[in-house]
Amino acid sequence: MPVTAAVPVAPAAPVTRLPPRAPVNPYLRLLTLPGARAFTLGNLLARLPMGMFGVSALVMIAGAYGSYALAGAVGAVGMGAGALTAPWIARLVDRYGQARIAVPATVHAVLGRLALLLCAHAQAPAWTLFVTTALTATAPNTGGMSRARWAYLLKDDPDALHTANAFEQAADELCFMLGPVLAAFLCSALFPEAGTLVAAVLFLAGVLFFAAQRATEPPAAPRATGGSPVRAPGVPALLAVFLATGAVFGAMEVVTLAYVDGPAAGPVLALQAAGSCAAGLAYGRARRSPRLAGCLAALTALMALPLLAALTGSLLTLAGALLVAGMAIAPTMVTGMTLVQRLTPPDRLNEGMTLAVTALLGGIAAGSAAGGWLAEHAPAPPYGFLAPVTAAALALLLCLVTRPDRPRVPAAAGGRA
Repeated sequence: MPVTAAVPVAPAAPVTRLPPRAPVNPYLRLLTLPGARAFTLGNLLARLPMGMFGVSALVMIAGAYGSYALAGAVGAVGMGAGALTAPWIARLVDRYGQARIAVPATVHAVLGRLALLLCAHAQAPAWTLFVTTALTATAPNTGGMSRARWAYLLKDDPDALHTANAFEQAADELCFMLGPVLAAFLCSALFPEAGTLVAAVLFLAGVLFFAAQRATEPPAAPRATGGSPVRAPGVPALLAVFLATGAVFGAMEVVTLAYVDGPAAGPVLALQAAGSCAAGLAYGRARRSPRLAGCLAALTALMALPLLAALTGSLLTLAGALLVAGMAIAPTMVTGMTLVQRLTPPDRLNEGMTLAVTALLGGIAAGSAAGGWLAEHAPAPPYGFLAPVTAAALALLLCLVTRPDRPRVPAAAGGRA
């Protein structure tokens, strides 16, 4: 869409009416919107590598240098750099448009991945790995850009937007469930750098195809009027809840890997993502969604199941518990992201959702550290599962105290009651 250098021209209203013979299935109905299939396909192609890069880099660096500690440290630096730059990239996306910012930012990030690959292949000094992984921090939040398109197209249809958010969350879970498996296969079946190389190509191709779908792109806002999303009522409290929720995910991954400690760890952990994906799709068909506090209460209760299962010593019981526990994740995330869309000024929507993702990443890092410490120092291995339960309870407590799901949003901020 054309963007003026001064005052933006109001774009034509997005097409939100579904065709008369739209399918009964709500997810198929979403894809009948003009342009929805194209940008969804491109975004899924770009999002799959997000689940591949971490495992690919770990295998590539550990294989070249013989050190998992070094590989983990490089990954942590990359995640930290991305968390710092992501809100700024998202602000530029809001100001200048998705295509104008996402494409050069992706090219820069892909070049960083390739530089990291070359350094690892040549076994360059370790400091070059940290420098090159920092160059990948310009990668745009593809999931946030896709959610922003749905919010723009369906701003007058909250039920359809709820379904779209559930679809996006299910897509996240699917990509992070399949991505590591694909990466591990490529690195083992071909060569150690294959996972990073294929992921970089898929990421670039997906973003280019996604950005080319200009008809569904939200209008840019060269002069934002809503102010920073952090200043919007309810957003700081919501980000704190996201931080604690991210700690649930980070802790659960580490303590599960430490408890299982073998080749079965990956498939067992993937069951949690499978449960979340299935629950997200079912949740999207519901016409009414509970408040965030209700979702967090369910998350806290279900996260106790892996702890109880681990106490039995049965791996099969633990796998089933993780499958059931995962069913609370997607509804919580869908409800939280819907709140972000409602509370964030429309001209800062990409930035608002990226801040939420950044809070999640920060929580994942903190949860990983806490879970690792507890798994190593707990009196018995099963007690490591206390970490995700405690983090979920903290998220629930923060939500009950701050009530981010019941703020008074000024009309000028773009919120809806």
